[in-house]
Amino acid sequence: MTITEATGSAAGQPANSRPTSARTGHAVDSAVPYSTVPYSVPRPPAVIDATIWPSIATTPDSLKARVAGRIADAIFKAAVRTLPLEVRYPDGTVLGKAATGPAAEPGHPYPVMTLNRPEAFAARLGDGGLIGLGESYMAGDWDADDLTAVMEVFAARVGSLVPEPLQKLRALYLPRQPRRERNTEQNTRSNISRHYDLSNELFSSFLDSTMTYSSALFPERGEALRTVAWDGLADAQQAKIDRLLDKAGVGEGTRVLEIGTGWGELALRAAARGATVYSVTLSSEQQELARQRVAEAGYADAVTIELKDYRAVEGEYDAVVSVEMIEAVGYEYWATYFQTIERVLAPGGKVAIQAITIAHDRLIATRTSYTWVHKYIFPGGVIPSVRAIEEITEKQTGLRVRERLAMGEHYAQTLRLWEERFMSRADEVAAMGFDPVFQRMWLFYLCYSRAGFETGYLDVQQIVLDHAASKRSAGGAA
Repeated sequence: MTITEATGSAAGQPANSRPTSARTGHAVDSAVPYSTVPYSVPRPPAVIDATIWPSIATTPDSLKARVAGRIADAIFKAAVRTLPLEVRYPDGTVLGKAATGPAAEPGHPYPVMTLNRPEAFAARLGDGGLIGLGESYMAGDWDADDLTAVMEVFAARVGSLVPEPLQKLRALYLPRQPRRERNTEQNTRSNISRHYDLSNELFSSFLDSTMTYSSALFPERGEALRTVAWDGLADAQQAKIDRLLDKAGVGEGTRVLEIGTGWGELALRAAARGATVYSVTLSSEQQELARQRVAEAGYADAVTIELKDYRAVEGEYDAVVSVEMIEAVGYEYWATYFQTIERVLAPGGKVAIQAITIAHDRLIATRTSYTWVHKYIFPGGVIPSVRAIEEITEKQTGLRVRERLAMGEHYAQTLRLWEERFMSRADEVAAMGFDPVFQRMWLFYLCYSRAGFETGYLDVQQIVLDHAASKRSAGGAA
């Protein structure tokens, strides 16, 4: 899974863009029912280790930060007055539609954002923009009983929260991605390891038995999808994998290249079909556990897992499969990614990828932004648009997109299940050495990501490609 922050740019959405909530189907600026969070919200950290969290332990206090904080405070208060939100201050002040009306629908209250330290919140927001929004949550400057619901409100209006003239000024001083985090062959290993090598035990605390860290594909649809339970997640993950393998034509004797190993479930399911699999990863933790799982399943002769950059892959393969890896490539290297796939794809071969996607205008606006997710979760990542994938493959490769399946509502529920599982095991995570700041960081990441899919700001697609000369598939878009 790779989700980079979709809320880091100053550019606005089209004026007529009104995302709807995947949770309810309602426009998100109406009073809508929000889920009941089934766990205790983590308390603000009592002590913050400045050697681990230097940006969290100290509130920005330079002259620039103080001035920017006052401006950010004014902008925030003006923006939230019209939002379907209840913003509570320590002195009893309440902002948002909860204070100004219209009233929320009976039984469906507005989500509550509680500012514990308003001055620190404003200072961080002024100093770091939306990086500051996440850092202030990590520090405990604000809280929410339903963090996803609060983030949905902001995600739906990311382009209009800041007045347009100030958006242009913000673009002048907000940071851009550091060169050391560009996904060159020298940097990529470090970028990947900063996330995926955190700890296999950490990921196992919230992933299902398949150890699959990407969107599942549930059999449920509509309202039933919004209440899927944990005990159906493993099957839904395998259904997602099986669909990709089917679309790539993987069967007995198929030579499969997997770009991005994860923890080995796709390789296992491909090998069970009689395929031989060559899988590459840049995470030593993932490689170790994936190799162990492959050996225990008896497929060591059929599956090879190597620590290798995708650009260094050689050979010829009948099928190339890659699940939520393109987001970690970096937009400067998307052409290289697809050119590599084209180079190793055998005549008549097929490609099946799963990719988180964003609207093309938002891609253009955010592709050079440096955001909270870059700083704390996924350095160097950028989410592609479908248009970007189609244009790059058409103009710079001989591959063509033949079929797509959009399944963003399934990711929202996958993330909900991960969030619930992670928070239900908070004591176990703490015992692994992950402190309260980390736990609030991870919760913010899961909830903020879920909000992107709930509002339709983000999507996830299964995309099938093949050589341009190949006969088009009969079915068209799925």
